[in-house]
Amino acid sequence: MKDFTNKKRIVVKVGTSTLTHKTGRLNIRRVEQLVKTLADLQNSGKEIILVSSGAIGLGMSKLGLVERPTDTPSKQACAAVGQCELMYMYDKLFSEYSLTVAQILLTKYILLEDRRKNVENAVERLIAQGVIPIVNENDTVAIDELELEMGENDSLGAIIATVAKADMLVIMSDIDGLYDSDPHKNPDAKLIPYVEKITDEVRELAGGAGSKLGTGGMKTKINAAEIAVEAGIDMVIMNGNNPKKLYDIFEGKQVGTVFCAQ
Repeated sequence: MKDFTNKKRIVVKVGTSTLTHKTGRLNIRRVEQLVKTLADLQNSGKEIILVSSGAIGLGMSKLGLVERPTDTPSKQACAAVGQCELMYMYDKLFSEYSLTVAQILLTKYILLEDRRKNVENAVERLIAQGVIPIVNENDTVAIDELELEMGENDSLGAIIATVAKADMLVIMSDIDGLYDSDPHKNPDAKLIPYVEKITDEVRELAGGAGSKLGTGGMKTKINAAEIAVEAGIDMVIMNGNNPKKLYDIFEGKQVGTVFCAQ
């Protein structure tokens, strides 16, 4: 079992399914628990970077939509409306613990080698100022990602972890971790607590898309794990239904599935 107690710079990626109810509306109790836990970890001396999905989901709720739009302009509209809601929520909740947040919206083009240094500099300065960067993909203008349904934030979380030179990446989802078979179909599926190496067999365990409100799935999390571990960053997939379990990770307890850095 790896010791994560001394990990300092942590990227936490939270998915739409963690932030919202199945109705698409904000899960207020869970979000408040998440912010309180992250604020406490920040106060303990850790450096938190939050990669947050949820803009399109919150935009859907604000606009009174039940199903995720299929046309690109509607997705753009949901993202634009929802991003305001997302940052207002985080700013309000983190300020209750005297913490300042900053919004960073990115596209894959900004993260190209000749531009990512600008992102790195901004993140470093924000962290030095004690600010919690909140990162999301800029779905309002990232049209190609929306149309190709590549607008998931698991890989973005891994990329940000590499850009920020993080010690660890935690992906919070609606599943406990990686299983040896689909737990939605097989009640006897067993959780895999550690993945020492990502093999073809591990990749085959990844299924399709996740919840109807998000675009991610286990496949995108395996992709993120590959990015992270190759950069020497340990990654954990955990269920986001109880944000307080983040404490367990840094207290040496087994949580979810750990992907060990190379």
